[in-house]
Amino acid sequence: MFDFLALITNKKYWIIHSWIIKFILKYYGIKIGKKFYCEGVPKLKIKGKGENIYIGNNVSFLGTIDLRNRENGKIIIQNDSTIEHEVRLVSARDGIISIGEDSTIGPFTIINGGGNVIIGKKCLFAKGISINANDHKFYKNIPIREQGFTHKDVVIEDDVWLGANVCINKGVNLKRGSIIGANAVVTKDTEEYSINVGIPSKQISKRLQE
Repeated sequence: MFDFLALITNKKYWIIHSWIIKFILKYYGIKIGKKFYCEGVPKLKIKGKGENIYIGNNVSFLGTIDLRNRENGKIIIQNDSTIEHEVRLVSARDGIISIGEDSTIGPFTIINGGGNVIIGKKCLFAKGISINANDHKFYKNIPIREQGFTHKDVVIEDDVWLGANVCINKGVNLKRGSIIGANAVVTKDTEEYSINVGIPSKQISKRLQE
């Protein structure tokens, strides 16, 4: 229905739609800056505080975005960032998910932040990225789902490019300018401006000057 209205109004409908969604999000305590743009209806599962979710200026939601927090979890989306369709952001405990300025998070990405997930400026994520700042405990004498979690921060520095379906494990630091090839599983830190591929990912090259 929304897409049809956007089609017959040459996308002008999305401007009105964005105003309505912004009003609803602010009703739940979410802080939103200027020029918010939204092409879907966000899913909200707020079991913590609404004010722990902050959306900066000129942020775009290009579809249905799933925002979840519990305990004291925080979600921060900085200015000029774009979040594409069916992205899920989950922040729990005292964890912070922070998406840096002018970054793009591709569709069907899931970020689980029981620990901190800090994403720098001008990062580019393709579709289907999985980032986990937590992991299940897995002792053999107790069912896994009853054991709880371990947590370690994930840091992704400025100008990092993640190819489609990349998986980032807890405790990893992707240094400035890193590239991770499609379908890679990253289990350890990268070097600045390195190119990494594979399962587990390994460095194969470095970015060159233009």
